[in-house]
Amino acid sequence: MIPFGDLKRNYLSLEKEIDKAIKGVLNKGWFILGKEVRLFEEKFVEYCGKKQGIGVGNGTDALFLALKAYGIEEGDEVITVPNTAVPTISAIVDTGAKPVFVDIGEDYLIDVNKIEEKISDKTKAILPVHLYGQACDMDSILEIAREKNLVVVEDCCQAHGAEYKGKKVPIGETGCFSFYPSKNLGAYGDSGMVITDNEEVAEKIKKLRNYGQMKDYKSEIHGHNSRLDDIQAAILNVKLRYLDKWNAKRREIANNYRNLLENIVEIPIEREYGKHVYHLYVVRHKNRDELKEFLKNAEIGTAIHYPIPCHLQPAYSYLGHKEGDFPIAEKYAKEILSLPIFPELKNSEVERIGEVIRSSMPLD
Repeated sequence: MIPFGDLKRNYLSLEKEIDKAIKGVLNKGWFILGKEVRLFEEKFVEYCGKKQGIGVGNGTDALFLALKAYGIEEGDEVITVPNTAVPTISAIVDTGAKPVFVDIGEDYLIDVNKIEEKISDKTKAILPVHLYGQACDMDSILEIAREKNLVVVEDCCQAHGAEYKGKKVPIGETGCFSFYPSKNLGAYGDSGMVITDNEEVAEKIKKLRNYGQMKDYKSEIHGHNSRLDDIQAAILNVKLRYLDKWNAKRREIANNYRNLLENIVEIPIEREYGKHVYHLYVVRHKNRDELKEFLKNAEIGTAIHYPIPCHLQPAYSYLGHKEGDFPIAEKYAKEILSLPIFPELKNSEVERIGEVIRSSMPLD
């Protein structure tokens, strides 16, 4: 069996370091917003090339708290894409704002040429999603934002270490990360972070994540409970040292897939402006479901990210969208298939996957 993902392989490769880090936290007896959290905030913000990092409970909270810190509230509109994970949309809705969708291009990223037509008097922010590990065309997005006086909060939850024109995301002022276990940089539970160059926004998020407090028992603003814990931070401090190495391995696997599958299925497009870190390796085929079943029968795990575009999710039916509103996102949702890609995946396993897919072409 070739699994879609294998977090146990990753743990075993770092077992002694991880166990030592966890035991260190247990021996200290400080588990929430302690030294390991502060150290990880410092290390990760340095890695990203920004000024402030604020550890929070998960990636959804990172997006929600960042939008809230910028003053996004009920009645506002936030522009994003329909082909993202639902948490992106729930973060917008939790602020009281309305998500406004823009269709995507062939790279699965927001079509920057369609953004301006969706801007209204209520638009307050753009939330581009660096989906699958590739950065959006940020120069174009930031230019639109400057012209229209809009906030930009980047969803970097699948893009740890991804680059745009030589710089790691986030490219603009503020970006949000998830450290869900399966991410390129993943903890062993939920956790997230907001990265920003805006000192005022950073200070507000520090309050918002902890009941509105900067000091115990004094709530200066209405806040929430979303704090990164020290065991997860300690794990992330270990794993951050390996992130670039792991991303390089993901890119190597992606290149192998490209050589094996080009002209067999639609392979990912990597934009010349950046460095894709392949959180997911997503191919397309018109007979996707048959291909997925074929691979399952060959004991190869796959997944679909994401089968139902957000504008067609029952939870957001009140937005009034229908099939046909975002034709590219809808078409791709019926064709996409994520193949196994993780740093511990063996070359022989990649070759096996390629062989099986090539042998499935009678499905065509």
